[in-house]
Amino acid sequence: MSTSGGDTAYHHGDLRRSLIAAARDLLRAGGVEAVTLREAARLAGVSHNAPYRHFASREALLAALATEGFRALRKALEEAGRRAEPPERLTALGRAYLRFADADRATFRLMFGGVVEDADHPDLAEASSATFGALRSVVTERESPAGAERDALRAWALVHGLAHLVADRQIDAARAEACLK
Repeated sequence: MSTSGGDTAYHHGDLRRSLIAAARDLLRAGGVEAVTLREAARLAGVSHNAPYRHFASREALLAALATEGFRALRKALEEAGRRAEPPERLTALGRAYLRFADADRATFRLMFGGVVEDADHPDLAEASSATFGALRSVVTERESPAGAERDALRAWALVHGLAHLVADRQIDAARAEACLK
């Protein structure tokens, strides 16, 4: 461990994870606008320059948050699909999607708000695509492969619209889930 005291970030441990956790707290407390590298560094207890070891920009930090959001959503969808019988899997995924939007509104808005471009962040693009793939695989169980892409997009459009209404507090999650029956 350094005794100079000047480079706490180097000896922080898992600085990247700490910065993402701090940024997640900022996002949930104040929305996308509240997330800055400087404030994430302050919450993580490191110098304001330390985040640049892991994130080239604020957008890169936001992309990391969105990537984690897509991974969490995909996990929730896959778990819902495993717990449901085949005829109910698509509805189960829809409910899981709505619950995710309701439970973590700020992350949901970041993921789908156009703040960061998938094309600029390969990990984000992969996580986003894999999340849609979880839905497409359930639709493929029910439909021919030729129509699965179209039907998966239709299902996503329905549940995504409802999820936005939930995230924006226009309707509650129970009312949105009732639309999936």
